[in-house]
Amino acid sequence: MAGRAVLLIPHRGDAADEGGLPGDYRKILAIVREADGPVQVRAVGERLGLDASVHGKLEPLRAKMTKLAARGWLHKRGDGRFTARPYARGAGP
Repeated sequence: MAGRAVLLIPHRGDAADEGGLPGDYRKILAIVREADGPVQVRAVGERLGLDASVHGKLEPLRAKMTKLAARGWLHKRGDGRFTARPYARGAGP
């Protein structure tokens, strides 16, 4: 793959489904989808078993969630919380 960049996290439109995402990203996506509304990074971290009282423990998670938003899997709201993008017609449950 010399000379070609490979995205670890594909753009949503480039992937058939979330099965192309690494496991930790799929877990994050599932937690956000299961939420009743917008979620904070801290809430996702708690569900993943991270020590949410330590700010530095949440920064790698925040970076992953921001990357998912940049690739179209999540939506990052102006208040810093995240929501899941709705499934496309005919793609997913």
